[in-house]
Amino acid sequence: MQDVVRALAVFFVAGCAEIGGGWLVWQWLREGRPLPIGLLGGLVLASYGVVATLQKEAEFGRVYAAYGGIFIALSLGWGVLVDGWRPDRWDVAGAAVAVLGMGIMLFAPRPS
Repeated sequence: MQDVVRALAVFFVAGCAEIGGGWLVWQWLREGRPLPIGLLGGLVLASYGVVATLQKEAEFGRVYAAYGGIFIALSLGWGVLVDGWRPDRWDVAGAAVAVLGMGIMLFAPRPS
């Protein structure tokens, strides 16, 4: 159980860095915010790459594929909390499927 909590925590921090950094770049390029906002976004995005390597799972492809499920759910949450957007039932259903897929990929029993 401790490994599951740790993996989810690392994915959460990585997701916040990726989404937050991307949001800052979006603010710079699409909303006309100043260049330093975009540069900060680039630094935050780079930190995502570092945080993602903290997973215990050794397989890069599996970690990044599984992370995709968390990224989808966090992106919807970011839209709600930061942008005031409301996902519809199909957005929520899609995110649930993605999170389920993440759980299967990362936590399924495998031979050692």
